Amino acid sequence: MASRAGTMQGRIGTDDPVQASCEVLARRREGAYWLLSIACPSIAERAKPGQFVNIAVGGFGTLLRRPFSIARVSKQGVAAGTVDVVFDAHGPGTDWLTTVSVHDVVDVVGPLGTPFPLPQRKVACLLVGGGYGVAPLLYLAEELTRKGLRVDMIVGAASQERILSQIEAKRLTASVTFTTDDGSYGVHGRVTDVLEEVVENCHSGVVYACGPNPMLRAVSERCKEMKLPVQVAVEEHMACGIGVCFTCVMPMRQKDGTVRMKRSCIDGPVFNGARIAWEATRFDVGPPLLVEPEEAEAPPEVRPSEADLWGES
Repeated sequence: MASRAGTMQGRIGTDDPVQASCEVLARRREGAYWLLSIACPSIAERAKPGQFVNIAVGGFGTLLRRPFSIARVSKQGVAAGTVDVVFDAHGPGTDWLTTVSVHDVVDVVGPLGTPFPLPQRKVACLLVGGGYGVAPLLYLAEELTRKGLRVDMIVGAASQERILSQIEAKRLTASVTFTTDDGSYGVHGRVTDVLEEVVENCHSGVVYACGPNPMLRAVSERCKEMKLPVQVAVEEHMACGIGVCFTCVMPMRQKDGTVRMKRSCIDGPVFNGARIAWEATRFDVGPPLLVEPEEAEAPPEVRPSEADLWGES
């Protein structure tokens, strides 16, 4: 059995990812999903909202690690050094994770990817989550609240049973609006059906989103129409998680109108939603993956500016 500190390999710089053998502290149901809590101080102390970990899994046909967004870390108190992930069991790798027991050891690499950029000025933040994409947003809500910023949330799911952490969302935010596709809880509809109303009521100055990529596209396009900055954590299949295989690329529009591929695992998974060329992804039928350069357009006025929020050039 590994100690709570785990066995760490790799570089030990403040922001560098590490590989560690981590003890499982808890594995339990979270509504329709599963939560796995592991002891890994070396990852917990480096982790930031929006990043992910790669976990080696067992079972038939599971050669590759599986990526999971970091849902929560504990850096203080009796639970210091723990990392939580939330997932849906929908394949041999995640099915295997539902069978691990407390005190088992799993091999983990992290934290990986780019975190959500935090506003550098006072601004109300709206978090939009779909399904278990809500999990990393709760972690983000803690960080934003710690900075003294107002946080509101829209939580969407297919049905009431697939809404994650209702009580936690209410505890961490000034207001929460729930939507369900089947109308079993909250507003009958999708997150974009209430987005504009919530933005106006809460005077939101920036939107953060995580969930299925079609939802992220809809949120990004609506925010662009409202001239509202938006950061999204995309859900892409990642074979390696370290930028080698190029299986998780997203098309990003440059300021000169050209489209360049960025790897979700190291350039993301957090991207400026307004810069993703959604029409060149697989979430739109017909257009080629690579598009011709377009005439550069003057950036729209936003409230507040990108530079004001996170110094983005």
